[in-house]
Amino acid sequence: MRFRDLEFFFFASARRVNRCAVALEIDLFAVARGIVRSAWIVKDWFWLMAKGNFGERLKRERELREVSMEELTKATRISTRFVQALENEDWAKLPGGVFGHGFVRTIARYLGLNEEALLGEYDSARAEHLPPPASKAEERIPSPPKWLPAAVALVALLLVVGFFLTIRYVWHRYGAHHAEKESTAASLSSAQPKPQSGSPSPGPAEQSSTPALLDLSVSTFAATHIRIVADNKLVFDAELSAWKNRHFSAHQQFEVTAGDSTAVLLQLNGKAMPPLGAPGASGTIVLSQKDLRP
Repeated sequence: MRFRDLEFFFFASARRVNRCAVALEIDLFAVARGIVRSAWIVKDWFWLMAKGNFGERLKRERELREVSMEELTKATRISTRFVQALENEDWAKLPGGVFGHGFVRTIARYLGLNEEALLGEYDSARAEHLPPPASKAEERIPSPPKWLPAAVALVALLLVVGFFLTIRYVWHRYGAHHAEKESTAASLSSAQPKPQSGSPSPGPAEQSSTPALLDLSVSTFAATHIRIVADNKLVFDAELSAWKNRHFSAHQQFEVTAGDSTAVLLQLNGKAMPPLGAPGASGTIVLSQKDLRP
């Protein structure tokens, strides 16, 4: 083979090798891009798998970068107790709002992490441990107190007892007044003289000349002292309480004296008599048969 043929063969072979190298280089770049894309996919998958364990992920990212706690606190100027609280998810020791977000952003920036993604994971993890919002007081109808039914029952019982006692008192007062009237009527009937069987019956003139028996009714509206003289005989001299009624009998006249004239009502044989004196003062009045005349 001649030298020129060998030279041609060499250059042709070199051209083929160059073409193969170029083609190979292109394939290597495609493979590299696929590997990088796969790495990002794997990284995102691990990020999603770690979601919900915010503290463990933050601690793992710091340890993978060989960043100590002291270095991180000096570089970010965040207190060690706050960084430890973030890694332990001890939310009670962490401030809320913009302060907590500021800590997460500063740490993510120093470690080279995605700030927004880390903030989202921080908010999700913290929201899971927040207490449920308290329901508004106006939305709930308050239940009645437990003592209300007992109080209603007690008031009803007191009303019933009070009504019963009132009826009993009124009935007792009515019975006492009725019994007093009956006893007075009995005493009046016994005081009238009975005619003897052997004596002749009086004539019409004698019957008309005999005066009728006087019946005095004394009623009081207030407690006062009363003195009563019947036919020149003292029959009553004492304090008479309010709302009392007494009856006295006489043949000729009554002399009545009261400490309070307006507290006494006098009736002679059922006919109302005038007051004993001026209102609020004591007074004396004499009642006889002539006061029954029309």
